[in-house]
Amino acid sequence: MTLNFRQNNGFTLIELIVVISLISLMFFFAIPRIQVDVLSDNTNKVSRWIMLKVYALKEKAVHDQKRYVLHLSLDSNRLWVTSDIMSAEELEDAAASGYELPEDIKLLDVEYPDEEKISVGRADIYFYEKGYSDKAIIHITNNDNEALSFLIEPFLSRVRLYNKYIEFED
Repeated sequence: MTLNFRQNNGFTLIELIVVISLISLMFFFAIPRIQVDVLSDNTNKVSRWIMLKVYALKEKAVHDQKRYVLHLSLDSNRLWVTSDIMSAEELEDAAASGYELPEDIKLLDVEYPDEEKISVGRADIYFYEKGYSDKAIIHITNNDNEALSFLIEPFLSRVRLYNKYIEFED
């Protein structure tokens, strides 16, 4: 006497539909988030770079007991960092390998509290060994004419970001 047992080695159609639906639902919510992170616009990238660089320079100046300078070339749209003990060749290399802003972002000017705005040439922001820095506002704009202002306070490690053009008189 032979018994025929039917073996269930596969999945039913209902199980396959449920699993595919769950995976599709997961991708529906995950893919837009990945696109936002990967394809974020240049304004956000530049903002993060400036804010993190200022924070890092304040910390590094105290840690290394050296004066650092953030140079902003308003003509070539480039930012770079130097220190007191760099040789002339190292200074040139730092300027050549600095952070070049994307084409759709422009450095408008740099403003100091008691001085004229610098909108042409080069502006320097100093970070001192004691943990403070120059007070300054960096203004940038993008192709959509959206202005951003980065307020660097002397005794605060964080940079304040304003989504508009601000001045010290404000």
